[in-house]
Amino acid sequence: MTDDHNDLVAFVRTRLDEDEQRHAQQLLPYLDEAERRGRIRIMRTDDGQGLHLAAGPLAAREERVPVPFPEKVTYLRREISDGGDPDTLKLIASVYAGHADWRPEWEL
Repeated sequence: MTDDHNDLVAFVRTRLDEDEQRHAQQLLPYLDEAERRGRIRIMRTDDGQGLHLAAGPLAAREERVPVPFPEKVTYLRREISDGGDPDTLKLIASVYAGHADWRPEWEL
């Protein structure tokens, strides 16, 4: 793994930690805000057994119940647990592009 990749993993983990703190304080997590704005979408798989992360708003065949924030964070942490796929990491990191530690090279 490169230093840049490790920095990206650390950035995403730290932002998820901060979002968990926001959620605990009953503030809107940036992850949820990004979903509301159509930047990303975290939804249940068709069989209802797992979750799926996608870029941008996706039209569902039927209206889906939003995934609770704690489930989203658990899922995203699993996705990045082994260093994460670079595109997945960049997609998650894009939620936090306004943060002072964001780097332009992390743009998708």
